[in-house]
Amino acid sequence: MSSRKTIIKVDNLEKQFRTGFRRRIVHALKGISFDVKEGEVFGIVGPNGAGKTTTIKIITGLTRSTSGSALIYGVNSRHVDSRKNLGYLPEGPYFYEHLNIEELLTYYGMLHGLNRATIRARAQHLIEKVGLAHATNKPLRNFSKGMRQRAGLAQALINDPSLVILDEPQSGLDPMGRRDVRNLIFDLKEQGKTVIFSSHILPDVEAVCDRVALFHKGKILQQGELHEIMNQRTTKIELLVSNIDEKQAKTLSNVLSIERKSSSLYLKFPKTITLHDIALEIHDKGGTLHSVTPIRENLEEVFIRQTDQHGQSLNEEE
Repeated sequence: MSSRKTIIKVDNLEKQFRTGFRRRIVHALKGISFDVKEGEVFGIVGPNGAGKTTTIKIITGLTRSTSGSALIYGVNSRHVDSRKNLGYLPEGPYFYEHLNIEELLTYYGMLHGLNRATIRARAQHLIEKVGLAHATNKPLRNFSKGMRQRAGLAQALINDPSLVILDEPQSGLDPMGRRDVRNLIFDLKEQGKTVIFSSHILPDVEAVCDRVALFHKGKILQQGELHEIMNQRTTKIELLVSNIDEKQAKTLSNVLSIERKSSSLYLKFPKTITLHDIALEIHDKGGTLHSVTPIRENLEEVFIRQTDQHGQSLNEEE
């Protein structure tokens, strides 16, 4: 991944707001830095208030940083030229409610300077792709939250961008909708497009991202390849055994859980167990040990551990 071209480079971004009657200064971003490579799916991860949307707004030119810089294809994000090949879905998108989905995509296509024939062809494809073919004549005011999110995905792709930024794209979607978004992101990656994907739904991030940056309270706690972040720490050991029943398994030292699959049992133990001793116990009960598998942290466990180490609560917002 490191040999690929850098599409976005964020360097020491800081953002301060003044809020309230006393105009108190709030530090929304505190010197964050990361880059995004061509063709990857990069996850910006963290709870509400972590600085995810502020970062995306700076990258897309919707707000300015107090200091630091964000470059897209080597062009400062403050310049319009940086957004020529960008598609963007904001968190909670708002549209002209009297339009239907075809009119919406025509409007955005014209803003991008596309001709009507191109817009028509792309709109038909995207409407099918995001699952809104049944609602082509329905005004957006009658769309549910999930349908609006699907419409937002379509408008983000109408210009066939090489870089796609999705801010909480699965917000308001049911499980089927979340699956569709995941599949759409996979399709974009297969096409060689670069995707920035912001979310606080960590299992969805695990499913689609190549690299991630863990945000909390305006800082990046950790960033890197997803598999490297998740494989840093073993939390449990799983043993696959046969020829013993659940009653016998319950008497094994320090066993945490027992799950039967066909004629075998999957037993989980703390990572601190002595495998030799457990293997002897299983053998003494007439059992057969087939495999030993270390269980790694998932992304949620990594994130909670990181925030705990910094003395911060996962649900705490600025």
